[in-house]
Amino acid sequence: MAMGALLLGLTACGTSGTGNADGAGGRTVTTKFGKVSVPEKPKRVVALGWGDAETALALGVQPVGQSDWLAFGGDGLGPWAEGRYTKSPKKIGTLEPEYEKIADLQPDLILDTKSSGARERYETLKKIAPTVGVPKGSDQFQISWEQQTKLVAKALGREERARRLIAGNERAFAEAVKAHPEFQGKTVTLGSRTADAYGAYVRGGGRVDFVERLGFRNNPKVEARAGKNFSIPVARENLDLLDADLTVVSPIGVTAEKVRKDPLFRAVPSVRKGHSVVFDDKKLSSAFATDSVLSTPYAVKKVVPVFADALKK
Repeated sequence: MAMGALLLGLTACGTSGTGNADGAGGRTVTTKFGKVSVPEKPKRVVALGWGDAETALALGVQPVGQSDWLAFGGDGLGPWAEGRYTKSPKKIGTLEPEYEKIADLQPDLILDTKSSGARERYETLKKIAPTVGVPKGSDQFQISWEQQTKLVAKALGREERARRLIAGNERAFAEAVKAHPEFQGKTVTLGSRTADAYGAYVRGGGRVDFVERLGFRNNPKVEARAGKNFSIPVARENLDLLDADLTVVSPIGVTAEKVRKDPLFRAVPSVRKGHSVVFDDKKLSSAFATDSVLSTPYAVKKVVPVFADALKK
C-alpha cells in the first residue's frame, strides 16, 4: 500500500488523529518533532520503542500493545520484567511497525521514545494517536534509560514514581562504582558482531552511557569516527580499532563461539591479553542492550562482575 493511502486509512480508523500541541490533552511533552499533547490519563497505550513497554510497566501502566525488540517471546519482556502484565499485550513489529494493527488497538497514546527517529515513522504514527517519539536533540536509539524514564513518565503523568525509580538505579551505580575503583579512567570498546561485519558503539546510546556511569571511558579512537548513528562499522582488516583496556562484544545473529574463534579478533591486543568479554548469555547481553529502567539494575548486578573479572586477567 502506498504511504499516502496508508496515512488516509489510518486517519480514518485512528482514535484522535492528532499528535501535536493543538490537540486536547492533559499535558504537553517536548520531542524531536515538537510538542505533543497527551491525554490526562491515557488508558490504551501502545509501546513501540525499545524499552518503552518496560518503562511504562515500571511506572504502573500496562500497554495494550508492544514491540518485542529482542524476540523474547511471551509478553515480549526480559526476565527482569516478567510477570508485570495481567493481560498479555498485542505484539507489534519493531523496525517496521504494523500501523494498521496499531490503529486496531485504538490507542490514546503511542510511545516510541527509543527508535529510529525517522520522520516518516513519526508522521504515520501520529495519524493514529498522539505519539511521544525520540527526545529533542536525540536520534537513532540515542537515549539513556534515565531520559527514557523521564520522557515516558511525563507522558503518563507518573513523574514522582519515575524519580523514585531513577534514584534507585543511581544508588545501584554508586555502589558498583564504590566496589570497583579499578574501572575509573579505563578505556572500553563496546563492539558488535553480526553475520557480515563488526561494529562499535559511540556515545549517546545506552550501552556507552552504562559503562561511563561505571567510570569507563569509551574508546577515543572509536569516538573520533562517530557520526550521527549510534555505532560505527569496523572493517575486519581494522579490528585493532576494538583494542582498549577492556573490549566487550555482543554477538548479533551469530554465536559467541564464532566470534571467539575468529583469528583476526583473537589478534586484537586486548583479546590476546584476556581483557575481553564476548557475551554468550542472552540474558546478560539483552539486559545490557535494552538499557531500560528495569533492565539496568539487573545488568549492574550481573554484568559488572563479568567486566571486573575480565580486567583482572
